[in-house]
Amino acid sequence: MKFEFIDYYRSLGLNIAYYRKSKAFTQEMLAEKVNVDHTHLSKVEAASVGISLDLLFAIAEALEVPPHKLLEFRE
Repeated sequence: MKFEFIDYYRSLGLNIAYYRKSKAFTQEMLAEKVNVDHTHLSKVEAASVGISLDLLFAIAEALEVPPHKLLEFRE
């Protein structure tokens, strides 16, 4: 994960958390659905680690949102 893109990772994490909460999922519930440890998902939401496209697609599918919605960065 490149530091120069940290703002994008933060926005992605916020979007994941937003859609997760809108579905009333805990981090543990979403992590189970996408087959990752909940601590990893927590780090993704906190922008502490990068994310693969495979995981992005799995999260979008579990949250029933198009992947591009997770990448819509608001100002």
